Amino acid sequence: MTHLLFIFIDIILPIFILIAIGIIMQRIFQLDLYTLAKINIYFLSPALIFIKLYESSFSLSLFLTVILFSFGFVVILYVISMATAKLCKLNDRMKLSFSNSVMFYNSGNYGIPVNDLVFRQDPFAMSIQIAVMAFQNTLTFSYGVVALKSVHGGKLKAVLGYFKMPLFYAMFIGILFNVLHIPMPNFILTPISYISNALIAMALLTVGAQIAHINITFTYIPLYLTIFYRLLVGPVIALVGLLMLGMDGIIAQALLISTAMPTSVNSAIIAQEYNNEPEFASQAVIATTLFSSFTLTLVIFVAMHIF
Repeated sequence: MTHLLFIFIDIILPIFILIAIGIIMQRIFQLDLYTLAKINIYFLSPALIFIKLYESSFSLSLFLTVILFSFGFVVILYVISMATAKLCKLNDRMKLSFSNSVMFYNSGNYGIPVNDLVFRQDPFAMSIQIAVMAFQNTLTFSYGVVALKSVHGGKLKAVLGYFKMPLFYAMFIGILFNVLHIPMPNFILTPISYISNALIAMALLTVGAQIAHINITFTYIPLYLTIFYRLLVGPVIALVGLLMLGMDGIIAQALLISTAMPTSVNSAIIAQEYNNEPEFASQAVIATTLFSSFTLTLVIFVAMHIF
């Protein structure tokens, strides 16, 4: 009960305050949602990816271990979500949006505070979460964008479109500068830090603006399935995988907890960017975030007692 209260007050409540501000501003000022999505994808997200990778302290072996586990985990979620989408006879646009809502989870502006709360600023645990965040952001803005673009155009064009985005270069340069210990002058690092700090507020404001005129209903079957797969099935799959691999200690705890995060805000942002079921994507973010306050508490309890 104490963990649930901490999670609600320190993480859930601030998130919903920012979303509420977005709803209010959209209803008053009629914000341009397309412009908001552009700002998030092309301005704020690259700064966050670069600064986290540049400043994080991690070993290459740890980074690769986390990436490989995350990759296998996401592949399983992809297979399950796509099979479910076919059984439910969802159209191509909804199929992609549903799959993205299950595969892409909020490892950054939700996962990092949770990691900090659970492990009390343990640098090793935080480096694991940073690696998960790097993988998730890369996947979201590579496969996620390519898949959505391929609905509207050729896949080759979609792949080339990804390499035109700054996210790829922010990730590459961030890792390169970290590994090679290349110092960044303060007059460059300071503005990048300021920009990255704005992402959480801006992303959640954008989600609020997106859902301002949406009537959220829990009678929508794909939404129920998203909540079930993202918050319950996902952590169970991760737990089985960690036990089979014989992983233990902080790395197992941090990885398991990281898989219990709600649907990524970025999945709603790219859905808005490419006009691919943006209402469903926003509802998935809100619903999974709300219910994660309960499911995440259980996952934290299991992680701490099993590992």
